[in-house]
Amino acid sequence: METRWPSLPTAAWADTLETLHLYTQVVGKVRMGYGPWINHAWGVTLYVTPRGLTTGIVPHGDDAFEARLDLLDSELVVETASGGRKRVPLETTVSRFYGAVMAAFERLGLPVSIDPLPSEIAGAIPFHEDMQHGPYDPAHAQLMLRAWIDSERVMNRFRARFIGKASPVQLYWGGFVLSAYRFSGHTAPPHPGGAPNFPLDVAQESYTHEVTAVGLWFGSREVPQPSYFAYTYPEPDSIAEATAEPEAAAWNATGGSCSLPYEAVRTADDPDAALLAFFESTHAAGADLAHWDREALELAPPKGADWWRSRSRRVAREG
Repeated sequence: METRWPSLPTAAWADTLETLHLYTQVVGKVRMGYGPWINHAWGVTLYVTPRGLTTGIVPHGDDAFEARLDLLDSELVVETASGGRKRVPLETTVSRFYGAVMAAFERLGLPVSIDPLPSEIAGAIPFHEDMQHGPYDPAHAQLMLRAWIDSERVMNRFRARFIGKASPVQLYWGGFVLSAYRFSGHTAPPHPGGAPNFPLDVAQESYTHEVTAVGLWFGSREVPQPSYFAYTYPEPDSIAEATAEPEAAAWNATGGSCSLPYEAVRTADDPDAALLAFFESTHAAGADLAHWDREALELAPPKGADWWRSRSRRVAREG
């Protein structure tokens, strides 16, 4: 697999992009059905791993499981606390993948059921009927994984600079976005909702408080350009006039969000620094205009942190 900041084949990967999106919805809905609800829908998301995506540990009766989308070996691996393990290949149609996942859990003694209609996709086909989505190129999926890994690294640095309430870096499988959120602590007006097959009360619970958000969206067949995004909810007046870095970042005057092409980050002299500048500048714009108490919410790490980390690495190397 390519190492840091690979070029993404946006003109060629639409089939794999759509198929993998639907695979993550099947796996994510299993987690949603059996784990506890955590505020802002944090209990339904997936997490990036060095090999793909995972649900993390999910309780199921007296047992527990983890489901991992291994994009290097092109398989879903389901393992249970009682020692069971099943594998499901990824290079198949969504219908067959869905049926194989349900069968795998049944054979493990942990039967599951989920809503088979995909979320946040207009005109979606129920999983068990979807023989249309199935072309899947493992090489394309592995490039997505590498981009997630690079983005997750920078998002976690961004998250670490905030001592207020902040989300984990996580993949929301509805919109297929890797994202991170910072909260002011103040309540927000009810969210209007509007996404297909996405309950209004869930949308409103996700946005109960003022928030700034950043993330990565791989684009779509109609908009084949991966890009980073940032927004503030509720949207402050005049935010589209605020400064955003780097130079390639641009505000959407009609929606109040800001975007930065993935390619502009990848080709920067220092991609990590360019992306972190985008996250920090757009957060600062929204937080300042919304009058957040940034002095109380943002804090630099202790001065001895770098020494402590370097000493830990040195001790590990020396055994």
